Amino acid sequence: MVKGMGGAMDLVSGCKNVIVTMEHTAKGNTKFFEKCTLPLTGKHVVDMAITEMAVFRWDKHTREMMLTEIAPGLSVEDIKKNTGCSFKVSPTLVTF
Repeated sequence: MVKGMGGAMDLVSGCKNVIVTMEHTAKGNTKFFEKCTLPLTGKHVVDMAITEMAVFRWDKHTREMMLTEIAPGLSVEDIKKNTGCSFKVSPTLVTF
């Protein structure tokens, strides 16, 4: 059902920072959701997600998702169209 490395619980249980690299969409469908529909390996453990379109960071206390970097040639609207959940835009948004 889900491709990836085994032993994910061991990877996230004692880490100071968890960074996820992934594709932003799959077959035209978003891979970011407001609520997870699969079993969780760890709740609120991801600090950063890096995709080919954008970089997001999560606040350690509020867990708010923030768009911090964007791929060249894309707009914030492009990211919103391809992201299935809400996020804030950093006032210091940069292009990577």
